[in-house]
Amino acid sequence: MNGRQSISIAVLTEVQDDVETINRTLRDAGLAAHCHWISTPNRLADTLSAENVELLILLCDHYKDSIRQVIKQKDRYNPEVPVIATQETADEASIQKAMQAGACDLVSISLKTRLQSVVSRELRALRVERALNSTLQSATEYKRQLNDHMNSSSSSIALVQEGIFTNVNDAWMAQFKVKDKDELIGMPVMDTFDPESQAALKGALIATIEDKWQADEKLIVKSRSNRAEDEEIHLEFRKFDLDDGPLVQIRIAPQLTVAEEPTKLVHKALQRDPTTLFFHRAQFIERITKHLRKKPAQGTHCLVYIKPDDFGKAIEKVGILRSEEILAQLAEEIRKRLHPRDVAGRFEGTSIMVLLERGSARDAQAWGKQFCDFISKFTFEVDDTSTHLTCTVGACAVNEVFNSLEDFIAATVSAHEVGKQAGGNTSFLDESAEEDTKQREFDAIWVKHLKAALMDDRFRLAQLPIAGLRSDTVKMYDLLVRMIDEQGNSVLPSEFLPAAERNNMMKNIDRWMLQSAVDFCNKGSADRVFVRLSRQSITDSTTASWMEQKLDAEGFDCSRLVVQIPERDAAKHIKQTRALVEHARKLGIGFALEHYGINQERFQILDILKPDYIKLDGELMHTLMTDASMQGAVSKIVKAAQERKIKTIAERVENANAMAVLFQLGLDFMQGHYVHEPEVVLQEAENVASNTLADLAAANGN
Repeated sequence: MNGRQSISIAVLTEVQDDVETINRTLRDAGLAAHCHWISTPNRLADTLSAENVELLILLCDHYKDSIRQVIKQKDRYNPEVPVIATQETADEASIQKAMQAGACDLVSISLKTRLQSVVSRELRALRVERALNSTLQSATEYKRQLNDHMNSSSSSIALVQEGIFTNVNDAWMAQFKVKDKDELIGMPVMDTFDPESQAALKGALIATIEDKWQADEKLIVKSRSNRAEDEEIHLEFRKFDLDDGPLVQIRIAPQLTVAEEPTKLVHKALQRDPTTLFFHRAQFIERITKHLRKKPAQGTHCLVYIKPDDFGKAIEKVGILRSEEILAQLAEEIRKRLHPRDVAGRFEGTSIMVLLERGSARDAQAWGKQFCDFISKFTFEVDDTSTHLTCTVGACAVNEVFNSLEDFIAATVSAHEVGKQAGGNTSFLDESAEEDTKQREFDAIWVKHLKAALMDDRFRLAQLPIAGLRSDTVKMYDLLVRMIDEQGNSVLPSEFLPAAERNNMMKNIDRWMLQSAVDFCNKGSADRVFVRLSRQSITDSTTASWMEQKLDAEGFDCSRLVVQIPERDAAKHIKQTRALVEHARKLGIGFALEHYGINQERFQILDILKPDYIKLDGELMHTLMTDASMQGAVSKIVKAAQERKIKTIAERVENANAMAVLFQLGLDFMQGHYVHEPEVVLQEAENVASNTLADLAAANGN
């Protein structure tokens, strides 16, 4: 760096003398600094929007906002601009903390020469980055600079074109234990990574080429060379347009690791079963007890009990000493299907218990069924011996009926026993609580709460955005219901909807949802909203006429509304569903079949009901990322939908890996926490109140 080019720097401090100190320090180093004094966050916003600022220097001791707050504000205007923090003293711990917060470095204000060096370094890096981002006149020069930048970087970087390595730097070769660059150049990038990561990697490459990959997203993969170490690698992707076609730069994102004390590592290791790597029984009980004290953000807690059928036959085949290896492989397949919030433990002998967080008890049963189906076809390899086995899963949702954790676990184990007596190789859901006298007592209480909530207008609408994997031109939302109790606390659907279903109150809630969906559309810019109908609404012959009357009275554009029905309910009541859908379609209302995919080959229902959308069951998402057979089944569903001109939506997408797999499988839309968490949108409902209980009661003759 030299002083010939003026540098625009924002100095964040409440003390004007600090600005002069920074200016003098930089000019002493030959840097022609033009400093903007930023005394408040408002002035920072004004300066970033009006000036071409190249660097921010934050004096932490004399400024109101923290490093993280400054980073967030700066990123709204220009994410690439570096932030250098300063304070009176800086040690290794404070420097690390500042960099974790987003600063490029932390400098003691008294060390002027270090500040000069850091400023020069960051300005040089910024301008190199900008040079790489700009479109150069010559494609040859562009590629040369790209390669020079890659080769001089300490990060592991590879260039990929049409799925083939075109260049890698030394850091990449060291990462993957490659001695000669020629071993990789011209080879498929997929060959470097674990087969379970390949579908997500392929999807990320395609999404990057089609400008659908977010710059700050990271793909989590495993390499072949590191598989034994079970090391995860975080990949970043960036597209470059060259004269011979688009090219993707893959960079391994650095991960900050904090070394743990040996005693802590030993303590953690002792908490886990060495065969399954799940928690020992005591630790498992301790953890699920804590989890059950907290309500999940949405959905419900379900306990599943997994046990191999007739494990003695497997022991006879591989030997008693090697039988633990079968359990280790079984546990690994369970681990692949767990969400981050799930907790698993080796309960006793060959049995494993897992606390799942799912949308409903039926989702837990479906999870168990998919696992049983997979294991029945899985080959267990122990040294030179192969064997097969099946397993049975018992499932039970947390319920007010259970007086203790002991009762909850006992009900789950009993569900497994029922499945085992039925022949095994199945997933059985405990539903005995629904017939229990205590359950009926709880339902009586819930019915009073539900009626009071309808009367007092204490239901709220929540929106879950549906994002386009191919296009974002249509604003679509899945609408959900929330209930507010008399103390003003939000009640999750998993708590009150089961009681509403058992007591024939879902029809009232469905009609409240439809009316609220109309209000939501009238107040906002939603192009399309999805409203689910319950089994009670499907089988009620007055639902279609009520919808027509209500929507006509509102003068509502019915093309903005999509009614959605679970595949299980639609298949069970196919005649009533078809009649309702045909009536709705005449009004211009769309139709979606949700939770589709448990029976992957059931395409006949698509031909009968002719939905506009199908929503892939959310329980498939976690397995989908690593299970090639599941990816093949989903690919068949997508192809069948495309042939019928049906749009596909993936439910419960939670991370970039899932999005990448869905993209390469050809799905059209996705929803879930990766897109956005549910957000309450109708806090006040004065306009809805006059159309809730009175209208619903009149329509039902109550």
